[in-house]
Amino acid sequence: MLSFRHQVFFEVANLLSFTKASQVLNLSQPAISKHIKALEELYKTSLFERIGGGIKLTTQGQILLSHLQQAREIQIRLEYELSTQQDEYNAKGALRLGASTTVTLYIIPEILSAFRRKYPNVHITLLNRNSENVLAALSKNEIDLGIIEGETKTTSISYKYFLSDEVIVVCSPKSELWHRESIGLHELRNFPVALRERGSGTLASVKSALEERDFKLSDLKNNISLSGTEALKNFLIVDDCIGFLPLRSVQKELAAGTLKQVFVDGLHISRQFFFIQRHGSENDPFSQAFVRFASNVIT
Repeated sequence: MLSFRHQVFFEVANLLSFTKASQVLNLSQPAISKHIKALEELYKTSLFERIGGGIKLTTQGQILLSHLQQAREIQIRLEYELSTQQDEYNAKGALRLGASTTVTLYIIPEILSAFRRKYPNVHITLLNRNSENVLAALSKNEIDLGIIEGETKTTSISYKYFLSDEVIVVCSPKSELWHRESIGLHELRNFPVALRERGSGTLASVKSALEERDFKLSDLKNNISLSGTEALKNFLIVDDCIGFLPLRSVQKELAAGTLKQVFVDGLHISRQFFFIQRHGSENDPFSQAFVRFASNVIT
């Protein structure tokens, strides 16, 4: 088992902040400093050095963090195996998930609910960010498993296919396009467009699909970007802009008639969602259990 002092070091090293670690661990900063100092005396070396207004790991600190990460993974596997000897669903532990907005709001709630009932002793936390920030959280060891849209060139991350989704063009009755069923691709330049923020998987899918048709995002008449699917959807309901939204996110609005789909000739936007893990952590038992469970539910 990792000692409490090692857990304190683990948090400080991953967050690179005594202040943030004190908030996570609910300890005072002097207490955090005391634990780190005790470890430095134990190992007879400095673990952190100050740079400007922040801190960074020394070479010795990096070595300790690397070994503690391995030790933590062994501890998790040990606890999992011991608690599941009689029944897999008796597993005790924690699962830190991170998911992009579409997944968090429209795909994963039912899966989480079913998983919680099957594994009542697993404590689940879910971080909701856009795809770019979920990747960052995984790299910083803030989560164990992520679900994002698309694959990147990040070599430290492993990807496993989860499911596919469609992005459509929608508008409200305030738009000129409300009474039209379809438009030509070139006509997209003529209407105001609201988009998701930079780092969004939805925006990346739109950009990629347009570029396949020799059309750029900069060709659109866009002067507003909103963070989050719900924010963009609620804006489109009251504005004359058109927008690109996941089909899963607007099914109720399409049925209610507050939004409608506008078909763009020759433009089809689909994207794939992937489970992501840090290389070397693919054997995390709780992540493996969730991936198997979620894949079976979707199938």
